[in-house]
Amino acid sequence: MNLPLFIARRIYHDEDDRRKVSRPAIRIATAGVAIGLAVMIVSVCVVLGFKHTIRDKVIGFGSHINVGDYMALQHDAPYPICMDDSTMDFLSHIPGVKHVQRYALKQGILKTDQDFLGVMLKGVGPEFDTTFIASNMVEGRLPAFSDEKSSNQIVLSKIIADKLQVSTGDRIFAYFMGDNNVRTRRLTISGIYRTDMKHFDENICFADLYTVVKLNGWQPDQASGAEITIHDFDKIDEVDLRMNDAVDRRDDKYGATYSSLTIQHSYPQIFAWLDLLDLDVWIILALMVAVAGFTMISGLLIIIIERTSMIGTLKSMGAKNKTIRHTFLWFAVFIIAKGMLIGNLLGLGICLLQRFTGLVKLDAETYYVDVVPIEINIPAIVLINLGTLLISVAVLIAPSYLISHIQPAKSIKYE
Repeated sequence: MNLPLFIARRIYHDEDDRRKVSRPAIRIATAGVAIGLAVMIVSVCVVLGFKHTIRDKVIGFGSHINVGDYMALQHDAPYPICMDDSTMDFLSHIPGVKHVQRYALKQGILKTDQDFLGVMLKGVGPEFDTTFIASNMVEGRLPAFSDEKSSNQIVLSKIIADKLQVSTGDRIFAYFMGDNNVRTRRLTISGIYRTDMKHFDENICFADLYTVVKLNGWQPDQASGAEITIHDFDKIDEVDLRMNDAVDRRDDKYGATYSSLTIQHSYPQIFAWLDLLDLDVWIILALMVAVAGFTMISGLLIIIIERTSMIGTLKSMGAKNKTIRHTFLWFAVFIIAKGMLIGNLLGLGICLLQRFTGLVKLDAETYYVDVVPIEINIPAIVLINLGTLLISVAVLIAPSYLISHIQPAKSIKYE
């Protein structure tokens, strides 16, 4: 039989002990662990949800890796690169690559009878992954994008539509500069999207790849580049190295030079900002573990002092300091376990409430989302629980050595 565990269980479930001073200390220690764990769970779920939501929105507009002309990628210049079927097939067979899609860009002006606005027209083909844009559509629908003919349809953002005071079904004039002349197109608004990423929503419109290639005066097998989606974002640098080895500094049949660029390098400010959130989480975790640890230390010391006579009695009966220390450590584990149970219920309850109700709102112009995003990551929550348990018990080992200074004769006499 495990004697320390048996004694600790009897002490913990002793109803008469509720009248003693240790009970408030136990409640405070339990509350400290519960609140600390709940805050850690909520913090991690919010930060993970926020990071992945923003990251997915940026990737939705630019994919994981961009392959294009070297000068175009480095200086945002409108240089085309050959993206024929063989090139697309070659890129899709690079290890780690999930999907490849062409795109072409053209700056232009959208004009109504009341107003006009400069935009970036992004042409996409039939292989375009519509998952992201379709999930953010607020009005209308996505057209069937083509690389062989023009449907004369355009998809605008909610911001652009509001500024121009247009809606789906309306026809709008578009003007494009090039070769010392102005090209005009009359396009029908097929759908309106909203992602709350102001940097993109204020500029990007979607149309057929065929339309944009023709407006640029390029060959049918030319495009601004290809957007590469990979299987695992955490391996983006590894896949990018393979991409560099495969295409970097190689020339196409028109003399343009291939190059590749990851999404982090395309938008370094956004990803640097997201990386700072990791530091905030570590600070919160450290503070909450410290709070839980200090409350547990205080509670354990109070319990040891109050149980001085019991410790003296156990020593007089031959119990070793190690056995008694283990008894109080087991007692502390019971307190920590109860606090962790309450903390998990509280933390996960708050996360689930926010996830399914969107109770807490945010300013979309500042945070790029209109509600606090939640991602319940089970492995992360398990690690938080294990870390809290191990650290809370570890910090109690040193205070438990106070038991070795208690003399049986004095403690029993004191009683």
